[in-house]
Amino acid sequence: MLRATRLLFSIRLLYTAVLLCGLATATSAANGPTEKPERWVGAWASAQVLAEADKALPGDMSQNVTLRQIVRLSLGGSALRVRVSNVYGTEPLRVSALHVARPLSLPSSRIDVETDRAVTFDARTDVIIPAGAELTSDPVDVTVESLSSLAVTMQLERVPVQQTTHIASHTTSYVSIDDKANAPKLKSARSVDHWFFLSAVDVRTAEGSAIVALGDSITDGSGSTKNANNRWVDVLAERLQRSAAHRHIGVLNAGIGGNCLVRSCNGPNALARFDRDVLARSGVGYLIVLEGINDLGTLTRDGAVPDSEHQDLVRRMIQAYREIVQRARTQGIKVIAGTLLPFKGFEVYRPNEINELDRQLINAWIRTPGNFDAVIDFDKLASDPERPGWLLAEYDSGDHIHPSPDGYRAMGEAIALELFER
Repeated sequence: MLRATRLLFSIRLLYTAVLLCGLATATSAANGPTEKPERWVGAWASAQVLAEADKALPGDMSQNVTLRQIVRLSLGGSALRVRVSNVYGTEPLRVSALHVARPLSLPSSRIDVETDRAVTFDARTDVIIPAGAELTSDPVDVTVESLSSLAVTMQLERVPVQQTTHIASHTTSYVSIDDKANAPKLKSARSVDHWFFLSAVDVRTAEGSAIVALGDSITDGSGSTKNANNRWVDVLAERLQRSAAHRHIGVLNAGIGGNCLVRSCNGPNALARFDRDVLARSGVGYLIVLEGINDLGTLTRDGAVPDSEHQDLVRRMIQAYREIVQRARTQGIKVIAGTLLPFKGFEVYRPNEINELDRQLINAWIRTPGNFDAVIDFDKLASDPERPGWLLAEYDSGDHIHPSPDGYRAMGEAIALELFER
């Protein structure tokens, strides 16, 4: 009995010693220098829509197609991963090969073959993306720099009937037949100004977060210069990289030309696509919302409507803003709103004083403290003080709704970087 008691006591002493040793080790680790764990953060993204007939890949290119698409990364990292989208497909999409490389010159399909890397999915070089889905690749251990261009090349054995795309890329992509994904240059390549089946590139970084810009064609970049990356979102990304305190922040463009906040316009409305284009992105810490001008314009595009419909639209838009803010804040995302720019003179919508009043009501609500976490007053920046409701001539692309490259630069430079500090 005494021997058993001594044995039990010895076991307890040993257990206590091990426990104390573990606690000491944990305390030492907690107090000593530690490296921040790396995380995935979005460096580039595009919002997806269904490719209508005239925006789809050329009809004579349906088999053994190679797509080489150029994107600019807003953030660098020690590795990357690619997200392929078949969101609007009604059948599985098979990608037989996917490669990334540094493009040699723009616009051109040439790549630096020394930088070419195969991209895998579960260690396989081919992947099948189910209809309505997106898949993220395995990590590719290659260092990429902020504001660098990346060529993403995919081979498709067969192009699906319903194609997932981003229409207004304002960047030239290339499509050819029977080329390998690692080809130095695509033979007989045709150029297209859309992105296909490509929704995001993430990078691995020790610290970082992403800003999502949710908007319409003004965020997408209508009126900007092709292959110049001079949208307001690009200007913001460049400014962040010039600031030592902010260069860990990436910018993701989730604009869709002709998109609406609540009405049925081009692509799913902002509420319908919010989860996929904002919450599902990697490492999102901030959201800039600049959406709603197409709601106001399309309401009366085909003719006047009763005052009650104007009032109802303003109410629904405010309700949508509230929903976006609530969903984002729930995920710890800071929500920043941009006031709606003026659009008098735009021939497609032909806005009158009632449309202008609707815009002013929406902007007054946006500016009200507490509704958003912060406000960027694009309206004040770009409005002509001599002609209320009109864009300043020097910021007008010519159609009286989309800013010019100078206008986009002014917008990007007007955003206080202090907004992106916690």
